[in-house]
Amino acid sequence: MTGPGALLVVGDVVTDVVARHRTPLSPATDTAAEIRTLPGGAGANVACWAARSGCADVRLLARVGTDSVAWHERALRRAGVRPVLVADPEAPTASVIALVGADAERTFLTDSGAALRLSAADWSPELLDGTARVHLSGYLFFAGPSRETAGRVLRDAGAAGVPVSVDPASAGFLAELGTEAFLAAVDGAECLLPNADEARLLTGRADPADAAAALSRRFPLVAVTLGAAGAVIAAGGRVTARVPAPPARPVDSTGAGDAFTGAFLASLLTGADPVDAAGSGCRAGARAVTRVGGRP
Repeated sequence: MTGPGALLVVGDVVTDVVARHRTPLSPATDTAAEIRTLPGGAGANVACWAARSGCADVRLLARVGTDSVAWHERALRRAGVRPVLVADPEAPTASVIALVGADAERTFLTDSGAALRLSAADWSPELLDGTARVHLSGYLFFAGPSRETAGRVLRDAGAAGVPVSVDPASAGFLAELGTEAFLAAVDGAECLLPNADEARLLTGRADPADAAAALSRRFPLVAVTLGAAGAVIAAGGRVTARVPAPPARPVDSTGAGDAFTGAFLASLLTGADPVDAAGSGCRAGARAVTRVGGRP
């Protein structure tokens, strides 16, 4: 008997510097913090959480600098992911400084480095062989070269009959690009996975449930994550389910949405319906916030 097929993630690999500070930042002087350097990146995190959630064949295409390609490959393989990393000789691996306050909320300082230099030459339709689902990290849509590559992936996957999901990734970058430009770029995706802020921005609707319903008129399946409140599922222009999240004691919210996405997609690949898949996603997100960093 053959398995359900692979999940191919096309996205970003990032070196995360996570600084947890228990007191507010003190300008022009020192603030005590616990600082760790960890492998991260939205696309890579999704891939790792999908593998952790039972997906036996998870592949990741991303571009990294030669400075840390070996370290990231080892980390991904240990997590059960098959990395297809393109070494960039000119740009360093993307880096993020995550400032995490006592409330576990995080603020990012982002240097996209090699991540958004993923080019059409890095992509081959042969990567779709054996693939049952494709996931695109929304960060790819925020720079010209990687946006062109993501568009090609969308078209090739559509031609092959492989469904594609997209995570909008960043409300800040989304506002800079423009919502209509983003929506046009991701046209053809089967599933959109925004958080509440991104859903509001994409639709102009204050209520995340209303935003989810509106987005589901453009995308067959929409799952809007609500943090500790769980997720809203919408299809065909209406909300079809509200899925609660289990209680958790958060220490770092970095990667919680990626955990949801990875577990959600892994569950869909096993034949789960969207509501059960969202339940798996919410449980993974609740686990993610109890540890430092974005990986399981």
